[in-house]
Amino acid sequence: MIRKTSLMLTLILVVTLIGYAWGSPAKTINTDVVVVGAGGAGLTAAITAKEAGADVVVVEKMMIIGGNTLRATGGLNAAGTVYQDKAGIKDSPDVHYEDTMKGGRYENVPELVRTMVDNAAAAVEWLNDLGANLIQVNLSGGSTNARSHAPEGGGAVGPAVVMTLQNAAKERGIEVLTQTKAAEVLVEGGQVAGIRCETKDGELIVKAKAVVIATGGYGANPDMVVKYRPDLKGFATTNHPGATGDGIDMAIRIGAATCQIGSIQTHPTVVPVSGIMITEAVRGQGAILINREGKRFIDELQTRDVVSEAILAQEGGSAFLVFDQGVRERLKAIEDYANQGLLTEAGSLQELGDKLGVSGEVLAETVAGYNKFVADKSDPDCGRQHLDYELNKAPYYAVEVTPAVHHTMGGLAINTKAEVLDEDGKAIPGLYAAGEVTGGVHGANRLGGNAVADIIVYGRIAGAEAAAFSGK
Repeated sequence: MIRKTSLMLTLILVVTLIGYAWGSPAKTINTDVVVVGAGGAGLTAAITAKEAGADVVVVEKMMIIGGNTLRATGGLNAAGTVYQDKAGIKDSPDVHYEDTMKGGRYENVPELVRTMVDNAAAAVEWLNDLGANLIQVNLSGGSTNARSHAPEGGGAVGPAVVMTLQNAAKERGIEVLTQTKAAEVLVEGGQVAGIRCETKDGELIVKAKAVVIATGGYGANPDMVVKYRPDLKGFATTNHPGATGDGIDMAIRIGAATCQIGSIQTHPTVVPVSGIMITEAVRGQGAILINREGKRFIDELQTRDVVSEAILAQEGGSAFLVFDQGVRERLKAIEDYANQGLLTEAGSLQELGDKLGVSGEVLAETVAGYNKFVADKSDPDCGRQHLDYELNKAPYYAVEVTPAVHHTMGGLAINTKAEVLDEDGKAIPGLYAAGEVTGGVHGANRLGGNAVADIIVYGRIAGAEAAAFSGK
């Protein structure tokens, strides 16, 4: 009996060791559509596919959802909305199109831009129907008209959008698996068949008829940034830690083409060291940029690439964003910066200059000159076109800013159906992509407010097309 028991224990041990050597069999789940990435584009795609009747699973490698969308502060660019009409703003998708093409130095893929601008107003309404409340219209750099739609009171757009999408996904019973990193797109019979994931509990296979890649860009992957843009070595980033280009790499491995992969945007107003971005809406509400001489040096509402280059040309490679209490009252997002201790505050411009190490007398002269430009509606110094608010209400505020890697405009090549294309320009059956993981929409430079428009418009398209491909 003892020998039999010993033999049985030995057999159990051998089987166990073989199991460890071979690895436990991967867990497999089946669905119609799997979405990789739970940021704005991914959640939008998932909700849209679910509403079309598809079973949907979302995988997210981070512990929390939201991605870079959670960090978006400005708004969603859309032209011809009811909110612009109420504010007396005359705008159109055609003007939005031309602004976007001009801002991208006409390197954008025209049909992708056309699709975005023509569907942006509907994207605002879709989000607001879900409860987003994007009813305040702000001005962003490079835009002819105010068209950046933000939450009422001027709060940050990203958290509002993510919360709205998270609630909508939960209400629809969409499964979101966090801490689940997609490692491979599976292909069977010449078309996409799902994904292989890595989790803390082992390997997971998600079998699906269609895959939507919405993993964001690669702005938080310094090696990848330097690979495509050596001149950006050492730059800080505004991106969340998960923006490392995983989705791009996965798709390339199964034959996907890229579009303008080396096109990277720096955001001009980022707090040095911390990497905290100061929204463009601060400048849109009247803030100015000054250098260490206390003088303005650029039209603050030029495109991001132009403003970034101008700031880097100043002494110290940084500048000060200066504004008054009026700007703070008009833009709720500034309260977050104040709560984080980012603002230098003073009762007068002379005192503010002293605190910054800038001549208070020169700073006061600069602001007085700017206020006259506002009154005259003409800026002979820097050519600023939007001169809406004087800076004359104490207290006054400033924050030091410098450019940082912000948005990777290049990524996977897609068409207007959000289908991922191969090197021959043909759609890879069953594979879709939306958001910052894609290229071509923004060209050489993205306008503030266009990223949120991009993720919602193409997220909706990707979700609808993926559902249809799955047979729903």
